[in-house]
Amino acid sequence: MRHAHTVAQVRAAEQASPDLGPGLLMQRAARGLAQAVIDLLGGAYGRRVVLLVGSGDNGGDALYAGAVLARRGALVDAWLLGARVHEAALTTFRGAGGRVGTPGPATRGAAHDLVVDGIVGIGGRPGLAPEAIAALEAVSRDALVVAVDVPSGLDADTGRITAPHVEADVTVTFGSHKVAHLVDPAAAACGVVHLVGIGLDLPPAPVEALQAADVAALLPVPDRHAHKYTRGVVGVRAGSSAYPGAGQLCVAGAASGLAGMVRYRPVDDDRETARSVLAAHPEVVTGEGRVQAWVVGSGGGAEAARALGEALNARVPVVIDADALAAVERPLPVPAVLTPHAGELAAMLGISREEVEDDQLAAARRAADRFDAVVVLKGRRTLVAEPVGRVRVNTTGTPWLATAGAGDVLAGLTGSLVAAGLSPFDAASAACWLHGAAASLASAGAPITARAVAAALPEAVRRVLDAR
Repeated sequence: MRHAHTVAQVRAAEQASPDLGPGLLMQRAARGLAQAVIDLLGGAYGRRVVLLVGSGDNGGDALYAGAVLARRGALVDAWLLGARVHEAALTTFRGAGGRVGTPGPATRGAAHDLVVDGIVGIGGRPGLAPEAIAALEAVSRDALVVAVDVPSGLDADTGRITAPHVEADVTVTFGSHKVAHLVDPAAAACGVVHLVGIGLDLPPAPVEALQAADVAALLPVPDRHAHKYTRGVVGVRAGSSAYPGAGQLCVAGAASGLAGMVRYRPVDDDRETARSVLAAHPEVVTGEGRVQAWVVGSGGGAEAARALGEALNARVPVVIDADALAAVERPLPVPAVLTPHAGELAAMLGISREEVEDDQLAAARRAADRFDAVVVLKGRRTLVAEPVGRVRVNTTGTPWLATAGAGDVLAGLTGSLVAAGLSPFDAASAACWLHGAAASLASAGAPITARAVAAALPEAVRRVLDAR
């Protein structure tokens, strides 16, 4: 599990570790930063590195790391941007052969291999001072950018971007991930995030990201006494005469093998749609019968609200997708998972799409509280939020997953895991992870279709379980 803590949590953990002390913590951070730079450059000797050094401990981390690089043969310049500097770190840097200066006309476009952003740390306010912007403009456009702890100018606690900031290729962070490392749009500015352990004892994190081992531990694996009913039956109300493909794709996700059986009924009870789904998935059954969870809405059109009402009357958990989301106006009477994209969530909350995209974490939490349901805010970094405030970020997938019908597959997959016995929060979290993993398998760097994602789900499950 990746854990993303707030700045306050990290600061409290640092203060609660007096045996470590600020000097030791900084040395550990600097060594980890220097090693990450060396790994990225493929060595230190002869490499040209410039440090953009601000006033705080962030600048001290950069200077100590610069000293390590200089001792390894790198040519390291430090541009001092703050009104003050970490004096002990600066003395160490100079003693190692580092050079100190400030950006100016003579340094514009200087040929550096790598820039270390030590301007503002996790405690800084969003935005960059004019001298920091000028320094960034003075370095080579081809230089790699490594941020210390978080790219300067970002809000470490929210994932929002509200002001000018550094765009990093790699961010080296210490002790724990921060919210900005996982949550978009800030996460996109962090590049690849490398975590350096510095020995902090941290509390539970408000934001986390599942890893393969976590998903393997959650997945329902049948024992030798299992049969199709003990493994769970998921009901699917998706597809219609206008959108029959949505029914096929939602069923494809539900029939991936994680539940014992799928019952299917078109949202508008169209017989041709039912026949097309059964032709594609002969293992699916139709007709009345008990289910452990319903999936409602994909391709439902105007009939989705009625279908949702019928599903809610069954008093079992429900996964609500696409057209059925418009019918959700208040807290739901059964455990529920809502699966909106940004536009759908904006309509549900009565705000603009831009407001959702700019502050995705707050929007997902707000919706989870308002509707007393797990909310899956789909995007590059899909968020899964539950009403009590806990949030998981999904980090699997590929840009090729942005394709029509992929959300239908995800809704069906989520419903199958709920029917198999997982809580709505765990089911949605595991489904998002498997959905992204299956997309990466199906794609292998090439375009994919939603049907290919569904077909790759069993292999994604096998790989996760084999790695336990």
